[in-house]
Amino acid sequence: MKFPLVKDIATRDIKFVESSETISYAIEMMLESTHRNVVVRENGIYKIFTILDILKLQKENFDLEKRLSQLHLIEIPTIEKEKNVLDTLEFLNYEVEYICVLNKDSSLFGLITHTDITVHIDPDTLMDSYSLADFLKLGRRMKWISKEDSLGSVMQDILTHSADNVIVVEDMKPIGILTTKDIMLLIKEKRDRSLPVKEYMSSPVDTLTRDASIKETLVYLKEKNYKRAVVVDEVGKLSGIITQKELISLTYSKWATLMKEYQNELAEINRVLESKNKEFETKATTDALTGLYNRYKFNELFVSSYKTMLQRDAELSLILLDIDFFKHINDKYGHNIGDTILVQVAHSLLKVLRNIDIVARWGGEEFIMLLPSATLENALYLAEKIRKHIEELELDRVEDKITVSLGVTTLKVGESMEDAIERADVALYEAKRSGRNCVKFVN
Repeated sequence: MKFPLVKDIATRDIKFVESSETISYAIEMMLESTHRNVVVRENGIYKIFTILDILKLQKENFDLEKRLSQLHLIEIPTIEKEKNVLDTLEFLNYEVEYICVLNKDSSLFGLITHTDITVHIDPDTLMDSYSLADFLKLGRRMKWISKEDSLGSVMQDILTHSADNVIVVEDMKPIGILTTKDIMLLIKEKRDRSLPVKEYMSSPVDTLTRDASIKETLVYLKEKNYKRAVVVDEVGKLSGIITQKELISLTYSKWATLMKEYQNELAEINRVLESKNKEFETKATTDALTGLYNRYKFNELFVSSYKTMLQRDAELSLILLDIDFFKHINDKYGHNIGDTILVQVAHSLLKVLRNIDIVARWGGEEFIMLLPSATLENALYLAEKIRKHIEELELDRVEDKITVSLGVTTLKVGESMEDAIERADVALYEAKRSGRNCVKFVN
């Protein structure tokens, strides 16, 4: 098995400007080429100017004749073109998904993305025994939009969540998609932003079913030249989205195993694999912001906890928590403060819960807890303790009190994790309907 050099997979068709150029010049360059980004060089450092930056500037009525150097753009990591593709793995934790490829004299050779890395993974060597559902138990509570939402509100949502796409659903079935590339064209054509998004979305939506294997997904992304896979259940309802970045994390451990079978290659790549193995194992099971377990790890721990419950004829309870009015908090104080609050809530959960309890970030402002050997009464006590502890938090630069709503349930013999979570979700909905900042249960 041979791994390509960075120069062999780099994209050469890129747009590049100096930071001394005006913002309007960079935007015009993007509009003419329908590129979603421009590489900006400033004092030997490479940065990225994207469609999200354009949306933000338009919202702030920023003077487009100012220089690019006056913007706070994200710096892009760099790598020499003669490096092996495995040397790019250390950059996958970066916020930006691009890596600049440089010549020996530090001039720009090209650009690689997570897509470029993904499509050069040989699917025949990867996992085809694991399905998408096995890996992520994909987003039962995803964010989505209606076809009647205005284009302007969708653009704002993309900007707010730093998303590169939105899925349009009807009866929970995906009927359209709008990506940042589409937004780029709509800006160029000066389309009416008051019209509903159904007038502009791409339809129908290519999808994969939850039982598709990781191998099939990689082949699908490569053949379609997509950055993501939209996943549906057996009746076509939206389950979630898997990106190439997630697939890279998935396949890394498989790479490490395969390398042991290629002894002649070990001398070349062993240094890279050993230094990154622990890092990627952690990344694949934890939430990057809070440090709590992620969905995948929670699913794994649920299975073992459920087996223990059956073996010991014990109780097992579950709590679903949602931060009240979190969108208002983000809008009022900004996303940095919002992230700080998510971290502080995570720390509060770890302080209140028992050592044997399992807690994970479920997504967005939601957290999920699994309580081994806990009766409904025990779980309600812990949930109320959590609610009070968070309500009493003192938060810097935040005037409002932070409150949470919690839904509690206990596991039943023979039911699935999804069934239990659905019950906890019903209880959580009842807590919110009852005025928030309270605990409800469904038995």
